[in-house]
Amino acid sequence: MIPRIYIPGDSGALALGAEKVAKAVRAELAERGIEAKIVRNGSRGAYFLEPMVEVATANGRVAYGPVKPSDVKSLFDCGFLTGGHHKRWLGAPDKIPFLARQTRLTFARCGVTDPLSLDHYKAHGGLKGLQNAVAMTPAEVVKQVTESGLRGRGGAGFPTGIKWKTVLDTSADRKYIVCNADEGDSGTFADRMIMEGDPFVLIEGMAIAGIATGATKGFIYIRSEYPHAVAVMQKAVEIARKAGVLGVNVLGSANSFDMEVRVGAGAYVCGEETALLDSLEGKRGQVRAKPPLPAHKGLFGKPTVINNVISLASVPVIMDKGAAFYKDFGMGRSRGTIPIQIAGNVKYPGLYEAAFGMTLGEIVDDIGGGTATGRPVKAVQVGGPLGAYFPRALFDTPFDYEAFAAKDGLIGHAGIVVFDDSADMLKQARFAMEFCAIESCGKCTPCRIGSTRGVEVLDRLSQNVEPEKQIALVTDLCNTMKFGSLCALGGFTPYPVMSALNHFPDDFRPTPVAEAAE
Repeated sequence: MIPRIYIPGDSGALALGAEKVAKAVRAELAERGIEAKIVRNGSRGAYFLEPMVEVATANGRVAYGPVKPSDVKSLFDCGFLTGGHHKRWLGAPDKIPFLARQTRLTFARCGVTDPLSLDHYKAHGGLKGLQNAVAMTPAEVVKQVTESGLRGRGGAGFPTGIKWKTVLDTSADRKYIVCNADEGDSGTFADRMIMEGDPFVLIEGMAIAGIATGATKGFIYIRSEYPHAVAVMQKAVEIARKAGVLGVNVLGSANSFDMEVRVGAGAYVCGEETALLDSLEGKRGQVRAKPPLPAHKGLFGKPTVINNVISLASVPVIMDKGAAFYKDFGMGRSRGTIPIQIAGNVKYPGLYEAAFGMTLGEIVDDIGGGTATGRPVKAVQVGGPLGAYFPRALFDTPFDYEAFAAKDGLIGHAGIVVFDDSADMLKQARFAMEFCAIESCGKCTPCRIGSTRGVEVLDRLSQNVEPEKQIALVTDLCNTMKFGSLCALGGFTPYPVMSALNHFPDDFRPTPVAEAAE
């Protein structure tokens, strides 16, 4: 049997040297005259172990990592093709503690299968959900998704089934499914991992959405900063179309659904669904006033479902295992699993999929291992650049939409960025305002002008110019932005600013120079 060597080809692993490792492995195979198949799989998400090389042996897969090109010769000397021991030996991948403790539903195949092998996808349970969907009525599919409790994983947490039902119930000659893959939040990479590591699950989810709502065309809007994801998704769509997964007769049924990949131009605001629609239509990405909702009048004025990558990628397992199976995971109104992305100053960065309900402290201290620097954790920002900064005093907060909202925070796209005690929270607050000023589409005054004035106020505060006056001014400004902005860019910018101000007040009252000298 020809040995199979798995070397991740996803962006995260490539950034850590996976291509150099693959080149070294090929050279070593050639030099030793060994015939082997190298599979460029996705990453399993334990980025502190990447590049993680796996070998299929008679006793299952054996992992080694993090592998450097200089390790390759000694790996072969130790008999790694048969699972031999080496200083980089990790054993069975699913027994590695970081991976073993997860509940992988959406990411079950990520890092396991060949991303562009439809046969491999099917061998690991793929297309079962779509097969079930084509045998059901659209209303039955919508009911199953609704009963599962699935909510939008892009940040808003809106029930997916309700959105689908609205589009199903709206009559039109054409309907669309739009996948929002404009993953622009700091510390997030779940969408990218799915698109590069298991693209067919997203295609399957979109096809199910099309069947459920009567939509016949889909678009995946991917940010331009993800060239590898764009390339993989384009190839996967072609493969799916040739195999009859997409097209006039989906899986041989009477349902028609096709899709294409569109690439954004780098605007953060196009992560907002209506700005994304404008961009898809060839216009400058600007936020639209609501109503009308996209579900009634969306892309090209037609009823449109807009869902995040993870929302759509979660649908196949629901349609395969059933609503009750999925709903059994989680807490409160937050059902199923959530792919938590742990980043920043943290010892064990990576993607951790688990049921809702773990506390923030468990995620940061237990799973993330605390800071990479070894210094105390000062703050954790959850939900991207517009998420609130939580101090250790709030680490008992369970990972749940409502629990975070009750503490003036938001889960967003479930990205977690860790900061140690050297972080200056005044500078972090200023960054949030500056980010909003740069990325604003300019359509509404609170966002466009408020963020610019916010930077100026925080600059005066950093110079210790009438600090109490500046704090009162920035608080009032945040209140105006929160309730007056047209979309979440301006509306959520107050979260990082006010949470930093409320939880770390000492950072906002610089010590006067004269006192510091004494």
